[in-house]
Amino acid sequence: MPKDFDFFYDLGSPYSFLASTQLAGIEQRTGARARLLPITLGGLRKATGHQIPPPQQLKYMSEDIARWAAEYGVKMQIPNAFPVSTIQGLRACIAADREGMGAQAMHALFRVYWGQGEDVSDPAVIGRALTQAGLDGKALVAAAASQEIKDALRRNTDLALSRGVFGVPTLFVGERSFWGNDRLRFAEAELRRQQ
Repeated sequence: MPKDFDFFYDLGSPYSFLASTQLAGIEQRTGARARLLPITLGGLRKATGHQIPPPQQLKYMSEDIARWAAEYGVKMQIPNAFPVSTIQGLRACIAADREGMGAQAMHALFRVYWGQGEDVSDPAVIGRALTQAGLDGKALVAAAASQEIKDALRRNTDLALSRGVFGVPTLFVGERSFWGNDRLRFAEAELRRQQ
């Protein structure tokens, strides 16, 4: 039985946000734990040659994420500042994970960006959101600037590329990958199959 599964995400991905709201349920139903792996979607796109989606796809995406948010019963909006650089927030998530608080940091930053529409590229917003989640926001924002944390984010992105990740969210159950919020049930079925 798999004890964990990998969840590659970027805070700037609306589908990563949606999928993140379902992780606790998957964990509860399967007994497996999500290993959270923040990566830079920009770095992934650059390495794989994918471009930013065209306006037609962005229009469809805004309608589609509204459907998924209603399906999951979660509050969601397209932030005023979209897209933005999520690198500092992702680094703060890695710093929090080193203290065993990665899930709290991820959820806090997803909530402030996709739930409240605030600019998650702003260190003050990052720090405040983390503090409101019961973390030391100031210390985590400071840690996000360290070379060690910068290197860790780069390693996560390199790991994703080496495993064939081309978009987020991507879940791995063992070596089987499941890309997209709409593939969560298949990932959960694979977790059950391996029990």
